Amino acid sequence: MSTDINIADITFHLHPDCSCDDGKNVEQALRAVDGVISVHFDEDLHPHAVVVAYNLQAVSSDVLLETIRKCDARAVKVGL
Repeated sequence: MSTDINIADITFHLHPDCSCDDGKNVEQALRAVDGVISVHFDEDLHPHAVVVAYNLQAVSSDVLLETIRKCDARAVKVGL
């Protein structure tokens, strides 16, 4: 039995009108999702982009986007 996991990174873009508090809420919500490995905002270079590393076998990018949209309804996927 293999114990390997498939990890992917994806970038989501929050709407520019999204507040810092919304970003913190997004981060907390994502960290609570089963299968999320890490959540990273680079507030200096790209304050509205969040990179999420996740286990492909545990959660989909669509579920991650749904989670983000609870805090920012205009968020979008921008990269896989």
